[in-house]
Amino acid sequence: MGEGMSQETMQGVLCMQKPAEFTSFDVIGKLRGILHMRRLGHTGTLDPMATGVLPVLVGKAARACDILPDQSKMYRATVQFGWETDTEDVWGTRTAVYPEMHVTKEALDAVLPQFVGAIQQVPPMYSAVSVEGTRLYELARRGVVIERPARTVQVDSIVLEAWDEDKQTAELSVACGKGTYIRTLLCDIGKALGGGAVMTALCRTKASGFTLEQCYTFEQVTEFCRRGTLAEHLIPTDRLFTALPELHLTEQQSTLYGNGVKLALSRVEGVLPEQDLYRVYGADGSFFGTAQADRNADELRVGKNLK
Repeated sequence: MGEGMSQETMQGVLCMQKPAEFTSFDVIGKLRGILHMRRLGHTGTLDPMATGVLPVLVGKAARACDILPDQSKMYRATVQFGWETDTEDVWGTRTAVYPEMHVTKEALDAVLPQFVGAIQQVPPMYSAVSVEGTRLYELARRGVVIERPARTVQVDSIVLEAWDEDKQTAELSVACGKGTYIRTLLCDIGKALGGGAVMTALCRTKASGFTLEQCYTFEQVTEFCRRGTLAEHLIPTDRLFTALPELHLTEQQSTLYGNGVKLALSRVEGVLPEQDLYRVYGADGSFFGTAQADRNADELRVGKNLK
């Protein structure tokens, strides 16, 4: 990996530009071969045919996988109206065609606001959602279709970026919360327009606060390793938690906290009245990880140690 690089000391966020036909786990597997590291994780799964931002957690940062704040994600999606598939995207088996369906830009503009805000969405059969201990995609591959309860998901905005009435295709930018299926959103928009729709392309343009401009390809990462400069391209782990307020400990508090000792909450500066979760820094400015406030016990407890 280059002189000065160490599996024990290297940590942070490596933003990857996921190519099509790679699962998120495939990306992790390939990076393990390039970096010669086992301790890697990612911040959120992308469908195999989707491209775009996949933040990879390197070294001790991988401990943060299960505690990341729910931040809005952004996608650029292409949809074609007039047909449907079993997977709700162009790579599935065609299940319905609507030859009489003709969407206008005016009709699309009128429908989109219905899908902004807290909306109900039924997860697709081809998804990792678990029902009674079984992944839906496992049932779908066996030809089994079951009723799925609708879930509330958050869609912050939908912007029509491009429209081709002849081809009946649109390009949309979507900002949404965790658990939102973009292909299902597009399919539901098609139904609202009196027919059907399929997703033909998907690129995640923002995740965990990181954008496409911050992402690297496998080839670039390989070159960084050859030059021994990979550490320069890692984003500090605390950037994952910018949505949380920060606490800065004194030298004495830092020593106690670093040893896993609970601190007296009333003696920690910067604690907010209605906030329970924080990101914590030591007296030397180093990032400890997250902390949980317990007001009843007057304690600040170690949440996740990422140091």
